[in-house]
Amino acid sequence: MDRRDGLRGTVMITPAGLPAGNGGSAMGTGRLQGKTAVITGGNSGIGLATAHEFVAQGARVLITGRDQATLDTAVAGLGDAARAVRADVGQMGELELVAAAARDFLGHVDVLFVNAGIGKFAPVELVDEAGYDEIFDVNVKGAFFTVQSLLPLLADGASVILNGSVSGLIGMAGSSVYSASKAAIRSLARTLSADLTARRIRVNVVSPGPVTTPILGRMGLPPEALQETAEGIRQMVPLKRFADVGEIAKTVLFLASDDSTFILGSELVVDGGIVNVEG
Repeated sequence: MDRRDGLRGTVMITPAGLPAGNGGSAMGTGRLQGKTAVITGGNSGIGLATAHEFVAQGARVLITGRDQATLDTAVAGLGDAARAVRADVGQMGELELVAAAARDFLGHVDVLFVNAGIGKFAPVELVDEAGYDEIFDVNVKGAFFTVQSLLPLLADGASVILNGSVSGLIGMAGSSVYSASKAAIRSLARTLSADLTARRIRVNVVSPGPVTTPILGRMGLPPEALQETAEGIRQMVPLKRFADVGEIAKTVLFLASDDSTFILGSELVVDGGIVNVEG
């Protein structure tokens, strides 16, 4: 299983002079009205759903992604309030270009959603050094330096949301490296918050459980095996279903908005009860 949101590619900015989508809050009363946001991995799945939510709530949004076609489609749906930058957020040089694009389009950043990541799963005896490094380079190193590269643009009182996973909270076979990387994300939310309290920058984590995204279709399984895998995951969830990406996006919106100004260094688990309720 391999998940890549907003990774490899040449950096270029896509203008949003395409058919408008949500276009923001018509009455100027959205929860992010007048705010600016950067979303890594914003061209599909949770990232794209969050971009739509942010734009609908009045924000201007810069998304990153590795595929130009999906970036173009995303911006077309998001409308004039959005731009896209094609970039590999795991590469330091391209992070600098993302920061430059954010500076040019947004001026400053009120909300940063560090959503891009990779997930590969294998039993411990089959994990090699290259696979281990790949996951940590993107999920931990990439997340850390995404925040660092945009730090000069982050407004005082900004909200940073890191995308974690319920895998960082439970012991699931075949997920040792991925789960460890997501546990590190939880730690980063606390330590970065401590570093940035003087600027009132809040760093928090949203940790989804199983979510309906294109990831399952990328596993390379035949339809029967894919259905069996999905059903097995579904049965782990007390609610007996996958989350919709919109449900995760609304949680991210809460952490991004002024409704959560007293939440700092915390983790919101959106897992249908996997961690705390016996299914």
